[in-house]
Amino acid sequence: MPAPLIDNLQYANFSPAIFKQMRVGGVDAVHVTIAYHETFREMVLNLEQWNRWFETHSDLIFKGTTAADVALAQQTGRTAIFFGFQNPSPIEDDIGLIEICHQLGVRFMQLTYNNQSLLATGCYEDEDTGLTRFGKQAVTEMNRVGLVVDMSHSAERSTLEAIDHSTRPIAITHANPHWWHAALRNKSDKVLKALTGAGGMLGFSVYPHHLAGGPACTLDSFCSMIAEAAGRYGAENLGIGTDLCQDQPDSIVEWMRVGRWSKVMDYGEGSASNAGFPPMPDWFNDNRDFGNIRQGLASAGFAADEVDGIMGGNWLRFYETSFGALK
Repeated sequence: MPAPLIDNLQYANFSPAIFKQMRVGGVDAVHVTIAYHETFREMVLNLEQWNRWFETHSDLIFKGTTAADVALAQQTGRTAIFFGFQNPSPIEDDIGLIEICHQLGVRFMQLTYNNQSLLATGCYEDEDTGLTRFGKQAVTEMNRVGLVVDMSHSAERSTLEAIDHSTRPIAITHANPHWWHAALRNKSDKVLKALTGAGGMLGFSVYPHHLAGGPACTLDSFCSMIAEAAGRYGAENLGIGTDLCQDQPDSIVEWMRVGRWSKVMDYGEGSASNAGFPPMPDWFNDNRDFGNIRQGLASAGFAADEVDGIMGGNWLRFYETSFGALK
């Protein structure tokens, strides 16, 4: 079986056209966001939509829950879809919902989006108070059932405490190093050393606000950054998490940033003059463009097995040890 191609974060406006592009691009598995600010019941409505897609497009996609589903996707020429939350809002204030969400197929949960949550502090808050009491209990329960702790949008102290408190490796599914591009959402060298030193995974984002040079970022710059990261943190701890928001209307980025918590617009990584989704770099627009990243990694000096790992093999290994209950 060849090494898989896995994108460990997308929030596209999913459609049959995108599912077909996944197949054209040879994408074996995708971790998709099914909640930003949704309550538990609202999240279930999103699951219902995915169930309809699994029913009507079973020749293209199916629901993934275990690492073995990646191999099944390769064998059947389909894409396995894994579910995740970018905010813990669906568990509301009920720790019992963590296991229920895992039983429903959710495999990743961020402890925060950009704001303070009941569990930890988001990266846009002025004060980072670390994991809350509920947050520590939630991490322990996530470890028990096999729901991966994701700290992609969380602040520094909270992230370091999550790494330390978790008994299983955690993930930052979609971000880049702060030393390459000083975006608020990108991660410090201290965080990335702690993450990978504990066996965790970093997924590199191609969302323009996370890229040096924004939409003008070159493939060479992106892949050279990954080569530097491999030297610092080990290539085996690196993967892709594009944060692809393909075909989404600008109203969705407003929902992502504001939800129901504010009556005034929060521009997040954008600005009043650049409030919508930014244009993508010319080397990555959709699921058919992963070959460009593969070629760029080879040109940056990675060996073939290292390229295979970053393009999906490392995520597969992480899935194998992360999605099941503790024994």
